[in-house]
Amino acid sequence: MQIHKIALRGASALALVIGATLAGTGIAAAQDAAAAAPQVVETVKGRIPVGEFVKKSNMRSPRISPDGKHIAYLAGANGREVLVLLNLQSMEQKLILAAEEARESGDRTMSGFRWIGNGHVVLTIISREDLGFGLSDFRRLVAYDIKTGKLVNQAWRDAGGDAGAILHVDDATGKYLLQRDSVANGTERFGFPEVVEVDVATGKYSIVQRTNPIVRGWAADSQGIVRAGFNNDRDSGKVRMLYRGENEANFKTVYNEADATFTESIPAPELFVPGTDTAYVTSRHEGYEAVYKVDMKTMTLSDAVYKTEGFDLQGLITDSDGGKVLGYRTFDGEIRSVFVDPTLAEINTVLEEVFGKGEVSIVDYVPDFSRIVLYAGGKARAGGFYLFDTATGDLRLLNWQRSALKDAPMNPVKAEWYTASDGTKIQAIVTYPRHRMGQKNLPVVVMPHGGPFGVLSATNSLEPWNQPLAEAGYVVIQPNYRGSGGYGKAFEKLGRDPGGYGKRMQDDLNDILTYYGEKGVIDPKRACIMGWSYGGFAAARGAQRDADTWRCAIAGAGVYDMPLMNKWDAENLGRFARGFQATSDDPEAISPARNADGKWAPILIVTAKRDARIPMEQAETLVGNLKRAGKVEGEHFRYIVQPQGTHNLPYDDVHIQWIEEAEAWLAKYNPAYVESDGDAPPALITLK
Repeated sequence: MQIHKIALRGASALALVIGATLAGTGIAAAQDAAAAAPQVVETVKGRIPVGEFVKKSNMRSPRISPDGKHIAYLAGANGREVLVLLNLQSMEQKLILAAEEARESGDRTMSGFRWIGNGHVVLTIISREDLGFGLSDFRRLVAYDIKTGKLVNQAWRDAGGDAGAILHVDDATGKYLLQRDSVANGTERFGFPEVVEVDVATGKYSIVQRTNPIVRGWAADSQGIVRAGFNNDRDSGKVRMLYRGENEANFKTVYNEADATFTESIPAPELFVPGTDTAYVTSRHEGYEAVYKVDMKTMTLSDAVYKTEGFDLQGLITDSDGGKVLGYRTFDGEIRSVFVDPTLAEINTVLEEVFGKGEVSIVDYVPDFSRIVLYAGGKARAGGFYLFDTATGDLRLLNWQRSALKDAPMNPVKAEWYTASDGTKIQAIVTYPRHRMGQKNLPVVVMPHGGPFGVLSATNSLEPWNQPLAEAGYVVIQPNYRGSGGYGKAFEKLGRDPGGYGKRMQDDLNDILTYYGEKGVIDPKRACIMGWSYGGFAAARGAQRDADTWRCAIAGAGVYDMPLMNKWDAENLGRFARGFQATSDDPEAISPARNADGKWAPILIVTAKRDARIPMEQAETLVGNLKRAGKVEGEHFRYIVQPQGTHNLPYDDVHIQWIEEAEAWLAKYNPAYVESDGDAPPALITLK
């Protein structure tokens, strides 16, 4: 079979037209996949500037219409994000609207989008308002009519604070279920939503489920029937779940418990099995997150339907109706999709033959799988989004994720295990500088992830600073220290123990230097620590507690005064939530801001003025205490306030400032290249 290679205009990858089909499937296949893999026209030999790695994506979150004729996606434009509509027949693009974050009172922004039917993209709009006691976000839906370009408000009449949760969609009719607060009968039931059926074309609606004085959130099955309701008590932590059985009218309480350890899984239904009282849930009741079936009336769990040994399952992949399991999201250091649907499994196999195993992610598809949107690359090379026609075999590059990088080579990333000083096995994501492969005793940046109880994978781009700093010449090690998710309940509890937060979890970071130093990979005397959010706390704690270990620290959006943060959490998230973060028996002892005296490693402190999760007072308190302790700004620390920044680094200017300031701080106190290394940094290049 011949594979015809057609050069895409303006791109270095190749479009593939694959002639033969697999018997009985209609899916195009390649007999000589290795020869068909996209080839790089130009190799990037120079050093890519760090800012290029964090710029807004040229294409992000593409979603294909059910008929496969259009794609809506997010694109970077002048440092911001915009929502774009792409006609797959004419390749004409239309800008729908800007998608910036809401920051001040009166700001509007788009926080999400999805197709409903073939003619409407429904946008989730956030409006930030000052109600006199602080800023609050109102949520609404607006439908964009792709034929007329008009915007149609969706069920806005009598809507309260939140009218933006879609529970079920019927693409054939253009009708969907919307959960919303209502002020039709007053404001006493704010936070106790109703469910309405909405016609996307007109925005008109009818009520299908009235408010319930217990329920703060609803769930519907694949037939569009409301089946469950939920409530979370902010002070007791109890999660209450009500269920309505198949063909029953009334709801009954089936679950009402609290998890003081914050490590259990609430058995909330992720998929209702049509025509039954059975649902699919994920649970950690056997130690690791796995998928089970549950009898919703008795909450009795089956044996595990799907699990992975030694790791937490990351979730289910369902069809667009939410009535069928298509696969599972797994984790073993990398997050992968494992498809149990035979057609999707075959498609994935074919695509991996073309691009390489582990180099493909199926992003979206039409209901009959005749058109697939996929992301290829991201590990060995920067990647892009493609459209795959499973009937003809046509594979078309839609856009690079980042237009400047295109398919530039990436610094190699590996998930590796190391042993902490107390014998605990810990997995870390290690990024090696591509310009210095095989070289020993390199400088290192240890980068604890945020959370702290989430998980970082080798395919995770939420904290994408490993690539730019490895490109600058550093080994970057991102540990899933004890307390991280993904490794089971017992491992997470190690981080929640009184001796974990700020103590043993901190030791896990220091132990990296011993382990990789003994292997000769790094020079433990050339080490800095850097992080954002929890990582910012860990960096500041390292600078304060282990000043002789780290040459420097870089802390962004961190918690530096635990008692102050616990008080804020209790006031804003409820009394139960104040136990989510530090469970230390002595929160003052682990607070860098309350231990500003003594020797500190030089620290760069970056704070976002509009951070809604970590108040700016955390950084202000730390900086004020450092000054009172005699630390000199410009010598012992540097303080940067980002006026337009939020907790999510939403714009190119603030994100680029963060990574460029981090590189400059590293260069000052822990340069990547020194004379004894025997090599010199490659020349910086300019990407177009």
